[in-house]
Amino acid sequence: MRIRLCLAALSLAGGAGLATLSAPSATAAAPAAACSDVEVVSARGTFEPGTLGFIVGDPVYSALKKKVTGKSLSSYAVDYPANLSLTSAAQGNRDLVNHVQSQAAACPNQRFVLVGYSQGANVVDNSIGISSAGAVVGSPIVATLPAAVEPKVAAVLLFGNPIRAIGKSVTGTYQSRTLDICAKGDPVCESGGGNTGAHLSYRDNADEAATFAAGRL
Repeated sequence: MRIRLCLAALSLAGGAGLATLSAPSATAAAPAAACSDVEVVSARGTFEPGTLGFIVGDPVYSALKKKVTGKSLSSYAVDYPANLSLTSAAQGNRDLVNHVQSQAAACPNQRFVLVGYSQGANVVDNSIGISSAGAVVGSPIVATLPAAVEPKVAAVLLFGNPIRAIGKSVTGTYQSRTLDICAKGDPVCESGGGNTGAHLSYRDNADEAATFAAGRL
């Protein structure tokens, strides 16, 4: 409960400073109207404002557009509450899987970069078959990307991933394609971490993450 309340406080603190820039929206971005070469699918953090996520999704997408040349990019904001309800991450998990499956069917040559911050990292974890049950704002897996879609996922970018605080990480099929960043002292992803500001610092890692993803496209 203490960590759950801490996450809410972190998110509200961040939102208080960012509210004038953008309001949280679960449906801010729609599925791509045309088939792009690469789609960035982003699951924002709890209460995080921004189109794809002010702290992570938006800056990572902007950085990736600068690094990827000769390819068209589009984006999709995972449609889920991103709140502290027990079903929030599960709703995001289902929407991400449904969307990527639909896009893969409509656009056979499209590749994907999956981005998740905080609770959004739980959403991505579940979608690639790593359960976030037991983690702060986590949930059991309700859907996973099928084997036919797996080769289309070029990179997985995770920030402040809550499963790390319970000793878990991405293993298996997606491990070599995953960049999982936990800022030192971040209490959401580091067991015993006490630096609440660290959880709001991941804009600083946008360029690093974009470089990682661009190298796999």
